Amino acid sequence: MSVLVVGLSHRSADLRVLERAAVPAGEVGKVLDELVRCDNVVEATLVTTCNRVEVYAVVQAFHGGLADIVNVLGRHSGLATGELYEHLYVHYAEAAVGHLFSVAAGLDSMVVGESQILGQVRAAYGTAREAGTVGRTLHELIQRALRVGKRVQTETELSRAGGSVVSEALADADARLGGLVGRRALLVGAGSMGSLAAAALRRADIGEVVVANRTERTGARLAELLTSQGVHATAIGLAELPERIAEADLVVSCTGATGTVLDVDHVRPRTRPLVVVDLGLPRDVAAGVGELAGVTIVDLDSLQRRLASAPSGLDTRRATGIVADEVRDYLAGQRSAEVTPTVTALRRRAAEVVDAELLRLDTRLPEVGPEVDQRVRDEVAQTVRRVVDKLLHTPTVRVKELASGPGGAEYAEALRELFQLDPSLPAAVAELDGDHR
Repeated sequence: MSVLVVGLSHRSADLRVLERAAVPAGEVGKVLDELVRCDNVVEATLVTTCNRVEVYAVVQAFHGGLADIVNVLGRHSGLATGELYEHLYVHYAEAAVGHLFSVAAGLDSMVVGESQILGQVRAAYGTAREAGTVGRTLHELIQRALRVGKRVQTETELSRAGGSVVSEALADADARLGGLVGRRALLVGAGSMGSLAAAALRRADIGEVVVANRTERTGARLAELLTSQGVHATAIGLAELPERIAEADLVVSCTGATGTVLDVDHVRPRTRPLVVVDLGLPRDVAAGVGELAGVTIVDLDSLQRRLASAPSGLDTRRATGIVADEVRDYLAGQRSAEVTPTVTALRRRAAEVVDAELLRLDTRLPEVGPEVDQRVRDEVAQTVRRVVDKLLHTPTVRVKELASGPGGAEYAEALRELFQLDPSLPAAVAELDGDHR
């Protein structure tokens, strides 16, 4: 069995496809359950963010696993299989490990180095654990990926600038409005993305923030937090959106809703400019809003176009090197671990052969007295076991070393063939051909 990654992101699909493929938070558990019920999928985790939808799975066969995953994604997105395949990327085995480590390090993000993705991978893992769809393989792989992401954050300056999709979107809004200091902002959505936007608005010295949320209590908590940090903030329900939009200079929407939240009829005629930042996937803002006079839309599409040409610096190269080292070490460890059952079976085989031969010897030795007899037998047994251990030491150590390199599985296979070993049953010992007396 191997790890398979099937996904779409800002690199492979436009926003229209991504928003259709997006899995709402409330349906993630259902999708995970459906995945592991497939014939070829053993474990599964789903990473879904504002610009990526990725399935990490342990599969029994590549083609069967790929077909199963694509069918599940197709059913939940309503996208035809052929259309999905046009935008999917697929990574298998070693390439899958490299991709996950790059994602966790922030190297595959729209804003290279953004640290939010690490928390999103951690949250995806937690959801899969709760759903019971993570086993040993994905557990070890994702935990290693989280450590890789943390190492990149610690050892490079890649994430020190605090760049994120939110901060980049607000930078665009700042440029279009001629500054955010003292402006009025309407924040639609008080979830994790909304909290990040609120923090970014505070750092930008925004003048006032109105928080609109479906659950007013949640919005009130975020408004209270902003107030405690020195920002004039209030909370409202979604029904008050039209009048609050009329008062705002900036609207930031990031609800995670499955349909549009801001429609054309929410925006009244106005004389001063309005910037609407849409970070929802699917979109929160109806396309027609951007066609209104004085209204500018900043969304994931516009961000992708601007950030696609962002330069890659020294820290990106350092982070890439860290990821490459970690991938190599992880794969070496996995290959070495795979040979362990074979080594265990070999040592168990040798131990049982020794025991059988000592028992046969015991029946043939003459009786020379109980004390002498037992002492001789013990010494003979220890000598034979030392000889066998010394003979096995070098090949078992060496096969582990060789197994950690490329093509290492062939050495373990040779060992199994030579000694007729079954590593899946280390306690079982194949019968020796002949009497071997």
